[in-house]
Amino acid sequence: MAHEVNHMPRSKPGVAMSTLSALAEPNRLKIVELLRDGPLTVGEIAERLGIRQPQASKHLKVLTDNGLLDVRADANRRIYRLLPAPFQELETWVQSFNRVAEDRWDNLDAYLRELQSKDHPSDGAN
Repeated sequence: MAHEVNHMPRSKPGVAMSTLSALAEPNRLKIVELLRDGPLTVGEIAERLGIRQPQASKHLKVLTDNGLLDVRADANRRIYRLLPAPFQELETWVQSFNRVAEDRWDNLDAYLRELQSKDHPSDGAN
């Protein structure tokens, strides 16, 4: 008998992976952490991370191209802010693993109760 694998349905399988890929680089993850507190300019991000502005711009481009950031021009400054949707999708993706784990713990609990009831049947006659 073949073992059946339960695959979770995925509405957008590439979304979470592109988000994870973009966040895999430590400076990009730090940029996202900085932007949690609110929008920042390229210069502010570079200064806070202790990197040169061209490096910050390169990382910001990757994050923007992957749909994690929004950028708006304000005179000669570019201001970056987080977009919530990809992080909500990532949260949903992570929570799917929690549901699978909870189901497995529930199944284990039911199995252990079944074993316990076989080992200690309740006596009807005293």
